[in-house]
Amino acid sequence: MEQFPPRPLFGGAISTNFPLRFEDVSNIRQVPDHQEVFVDPGRDESLIFELLELKHDVVDDGSATWFLQDLAGEQGAEGTIVTEQSTVFEAQGLQFRNTPAVLTSAVAQMAISKGRQGREAQNLVKVYLANLRLKGVNTDILITAYEPVFINPLSESASSVGAGVTVPAAESGRTPMAEVFKQAVSTFRINDWNLFGNDAI
Repeated sequence: MEQFPPRPLFGGAISTNFPLRFEDVSNIRQVPDHQEVFVDPGRDESLIFELLELKHDVVDDGSATWFLQDLAGEQGAEGTIVTEQSTVFEAQGLQFRNTPAVLTSAVAQMAISKGRQGREAQNLVKVYLANLRLKGVNTDILITAYEPVFINPLSESASSVGAGVTVPAAESGRTPMAEVFKQAVSTFRINDWNLFGNDAI
């Protein structure tokens, strides 16, 4: 069974637990400073951690679904179907001073093409998204996990993981993405609140 060691994020200011098979590709992909990206190239699965300014006009209940739909719009995803969404939970251990943090999550299925590939190369993926709302430091944190369900033969992913229906993680000795996501969310810790700048002083 896979181990879930603590992994440092944003220079160690944050940590969370997920398997070592997810490689940090943030520098390779030149992602923005407010984002960190980890990929398992053997399965084309990815975990993305993102810090955003708190969206005050988005209500807590259903905020994860709102961010999922916003993500689908940004990526030109087609046929997005939200399959699950949670109620609002208080995120234990993440309150700043006396302001509690809240957490919602949602799961959707959508068709996404990689990079600049067009619609003819779209893969069907399951997307898990958690929204941690740190109101004390005016920040929305998104934890997003991508799990391919069907790889299009025309997608660049087909050369590395093969085309067609993806092999279930358990069959290849890996932890299912749903569990990887759950662990990454439940073990999420902030080690240095100064990461959030003036809001945390």
